[in-house]
This record gives sequence, C-alpha cells and structure tokens, in this order.
Amino acid sequence: MPEDRQTRLKRLRMRSMRRGIKEMDIILSRYADARLESLTPEQLDVYDRLLSENDQDLYQWVTGQAPAPDPFASLIAGIAQDSDASR
Repeated sequence: MPEDRQTRLKRLRMRSMRRGIKEMDIILSRYADARLESLTPEQLDVYDRLLSENDQDLYQWVTGQAPAPDPFASLIAGIAQDSDASR
C-alpha cells in the first residue's frame, strides 16, 4: 500500500533529523521544517533519494566544497540558500 503524504512527510522529517553528522542534522531538519510541506511529489522523490546519500558528500555539496550531482543540484542549491539565511 502506498504511503500517504502526511506519513511520508513525517518519515522524511525524521530522516532529516537523524543523520550521521550533527551539521547535516541541523541543516536538513531546518530545511525539512521550512520546505517539505510545499514540495511536489516529484520533488519529495528527489529529496527522499538525497537522504540516502553519504553525509560527508551532502555536507560538501551544501557548503559548496564540491559540486552536487545533476539530479540533486537544484535541491542542494535550495538547501544551501536556506542554510545561509539561517546563519
């Protein structure tokens, strides 16, 4: 049975908070709180896949130390922008 939207949002928020490194916990949980509700199902699919990536890679992409792969580039740009605005 497919996951309903609210269950999916809760799961993605939890995965955003429970990362491997504290910096990504903070960055992704803030992004999830601010943006998940407004994402389309397709954008949620990309975010879900992003959460399967390695935290060290994610941190480098968000901080601009390394370019994000094409499937995630737009999403990472939004996460980085939100992260910069919260500092």
